Amino acid sequence: MRALAIISFWAALAGAALSDEAATAIGDADRGAKIFKKCQACHQVGEGAKHRVGPHLNGIFFRPAASFAGFKYSKGMRRAADGGLVWDLDGLEAFLANPRKAVPGTKMSFAGLKKPKDRADLLAYLRQFSDNPADIPEAAPTARKVEIDLPPEVLALVGDPDYGEYLSTECTTCHQTDGDYDGIPAIIGWPTEDFVIAMHAYKQKQRDHPVMQMMAGRLSDEEIAALAAYFAGLE
Repeated sequence: MRALAIISFWAALAGAALSDEAATAIGDADRGAKIFKKCQACHQVGEGAKHRVGPHLNGIFFRPAASFAGFKYSKGMRRAADGGLVWDLDGLEAFLANPRKAVPGTKMSFAGLKKPKDRADLLAYLRQFSDNPADIPEAAPTARKVEIDLPPEVLALVGDPDYGEYLSTECTTCHQTDGDYDGIPAIIGWPTEDFVIAMHAYKQKQRDHPVMQMMAGRLSDEEIAALAAYFAGLE
C-alpha cells in the first residue's frame, strides 16, 4: 500500500457509490452512438475494433492510461500513465472535455466536447464495451453479491480492530470515516464478512478496479480481517 502519494489523486476520482439504477444513469447511450461519429476518424470500438490513429476503445473504463498493447503512445500520455492515471469515469470525462489540458503533450488533436451532456452520453455509449459495465461508476462493494471461493478458515478469522486502525491510515487517505461518500465509496459499518469478501474479490481480480486490486493484493488474510473488524465498528 505504498506509492499512495502517486496514485491517491486518481484513486480519489474513482466512481461514486451509487445504486444500480443510478450507476446506469451516466447518459443516453443511443445519443452517445451518434456523438461517437466525431471520434470514428481516429478510434474504433466494438467487435473487431483495431488501433488506428488512436487506440481502440474496447474495455477503456478503469484501464491504466497508455496500456493497450501494440499502440504507440505520445510522451505526454506515457508521463500521465507513469503518474498513475487510470481511465475511471471522471478521468475520461475530464479528458473528453479538454484532452490537451487533462494530458499535456497528448497527440490527440480533438478539441474536446464542451457540453457536459455530450460527454455523459458518449461515456454511456462507450461503457457498453467495458467488461463489466454495471460497475461503472463502481457501486459500493455491498451493492452486489460477489461469489468467491474463500476457505472457511479465512472467513472465520477474527481481526484485531486496533491493528486494523493502525493499517487504516492508508485506506482513509481516500475513504472517509464519517460516512460521507465524497466521490469514493464509504467503508464504515460494513458486516465484517462483506468487507472480507469484497477485499478478497479485489485481491483475486474478480472485481475490476486496478487501484483496489493493487491495494488488496498487498494485504495478508490477517490484515484484511483486522481492517474489516476496525471499519465494522465505525458508525
